[in-house]
Amino acid sequence: MKALTRLEEHILLSVFHLKENAYLITVRDFIKENTGKELSIGTIYVPLERLRREGYVSTRIAKPAPKVGGRSVKYYRLTEEGLESLESMKKVHDRMWWDFSESGTK
Repeated sequence: MKALTRLEEHILLSVFHLKENAYLITVRDFIKENTGKELSIGTIYVPLERLRREGYVSTRIAKPAPKVGGRSVKYYRLTEEGLESLESMKKVHDRMWWDFSESGTK
């Protein structure tokens, strides 16, 4: 399993939390809401599509809807490999942060 970048990790976590409502705009908005970072569509789209090609997420295309200007929407869902990758990353984070306190003292 390859190591994920922080942005890839945030994207996968967004897809996880958004469940059936995970598409490009909602993923970007979720990241902004939780990190304060306002990212462009392209900044999200490129790694999201790479994660799809690598098998971390799957997609489904919804029928065109009026709320998105009559365009089809590509929804993303975590695959088993994506979920396993997040679980692995969480274990690494937990091990690396094991004795850290907010004040920097033990």
